[in-house]
Amino acid sequence: MQKKSDEESKKTAVEKPVSKKLPQAEYEEKVIELAKSGLTSEKIGEQLRREGIHPKEHGKKISKIMKEKGLYSNPDLKNMKTQLENLDKHFQSNKQDKRALKDRERIHGKFRKLEKYFKKD
Repeated sequence: MQKKSDEESKKTAVEKPVSKKLPQAEYEEKVIELAKSGLTSEKIGEQLRREGIHPKEHGKKISKIMKEKGLYSNPDLKNMKTQLENLDKHFQSNKQDKRALKDRERIHGKFRKLEKYFKKD
């Protein structure tokens, strides 16, 4: 067996994006742009890290920036709403699926509780 040279091993290694330090104004603009495209705060953070921008280097949290601009939607509610829509679609074509009916009722109850809780804020 022949060992790989250093140059060959460097070529096969996955390169990490170089960390970029953006000014605060540009960082907030980038967050707002991604939020308008429909991403949640978690997905925005992932996207920024892929681009080499680390949210922890900037003073504000992504969700706080989104709240100030009125773009914040709770990811828990969004995920639960998607889950409910998928269950409803499944239940329309599978009326005999009692387990799906029970799950739909359970998730709908959780959704109502969360919705009520987040309207207090």
